[in-house]
Amino acid sequence: MNEITGYLVLSTGDVLEGKWLGEEIAAEGELVFNTAMTGYQEVMTDPSYAGQIVTMTYPLIGNYGFNDFDHESLKPSLAGLIISSPCHTPEHYQASFTLTEMVSQYKIPTLYDIDTRALTRIIRENGEVYGKITSNKQAAPKMIKVDTEVVKKVSVTKITKVKGKNTSSHLPGKGPHVVVYDYGYKHSITDTLAELGCNVTVVPYDTPPAVIKELQPEGIVLSNGPGDPKYLSYLGGHIREVTDKYPTLGICLGHQLVALAHGGQTERLPYGHRGSNHPVKDLTTGKVFITSQNHGYVVDMDSVELANWDISHINVNDRSVEGLVHRTKPVMTVQFHPEAHPGPIDTYKIFKEFLSKIPDKGEKQHA
Repeated sequence: MNEITGYLVLSTGDVLEGKWLGEEIAAEGELVFNTAMTGYQEVMTDPSYAGQIVTMTYPLIGNYGFNDFDHESLKPSLAGLIISSPCHTPEHYQASFTLTEMVSQYKIPTLYDIDTRALTRIIRENGEVYGKITSNKQAAPKMIKVDTEVVKKVSVTKITKVKGKNTSSHLPGKGPHVVVYDYGYKHSITDTLAELGCNVTVVPYDTPPAVIKELQPEGIVLSNGPGDPKYLSYLGGHIREVTDKYPTLGICLGHQLVALAHGGQTERLPYGHRGSNHPVKDLTTGKVFITSQNHGYVVDMDSVELANWDISHINVNDRSVEGLVHRTKPVMTVQFHPEAHPGPIDTYKIFKEFLSKIPDKGEKQHA
């Protein structure tokens, strides 16, 4: 194959040389890195990476190919992809297409043969770094801040429904009706709820509580998503109202938005938590779980109103807030991804804990 030189030009002044994989498509975005050894398909299709150029630190990407059922969204939203070595001949019984075919089909600007270790060090040392994938090494990036409307760009624009699945332990339609606020949700979240017997309704990120009431949910999930949570602080009134009325689970960005809506604050991490091996301690049991994470912001621990909230989980590495539980309301949040696509399933029980807070239909009828 023809190897065409491309460049990653950074806001720090650094220029890294690599080669184009697929079309020569210039793109700009925030530079982030993910340390997962597997799960590149889920990473590439996770809407939380919208507007970001994702660096995979594991050197070989594409070795088990791609399939038609592990996408986390209808199409990728990331701004670009940086890898060290692409695999052109994947081997896996479920593989349907290759990395090159994936980036070509969705026109994902991609460079390979980049020194991803050096790039990761640049991001770790500088924190907020922006870059441009280009054929012109003199073309400095113009984008030097997070897109204020990135959630609007990835959220659904109309209400959609996902029917509960028939599993060995759950009958479809017999579980609770859960509404998922879409800030950039992963399909594995709704798939997990459906596997647990829930009927799921996905609504746009700014859906008012009056519309939620008409849908008659029994529980609410505030999803993951991209961007700075403070850009959505104007939705605090909506979030307070639904968390006052319904059992609620906030995941990742949803966790941060619940904190903001209830008087907390968020802050930017030096370079984020992105990978599938992040240790998190459950402060109730003392157990440590390995979690899948993808976020650049956290809840400021000092801003949590401890009169109303318990900090349920903390990050073992940097002691940042990983979970909250309201003291009197059936509201819980986690910074990590309990659906674990990609990643370990240590914290899958979070979904069951959330559903246990929803009264069954018999209890509601006789209340």
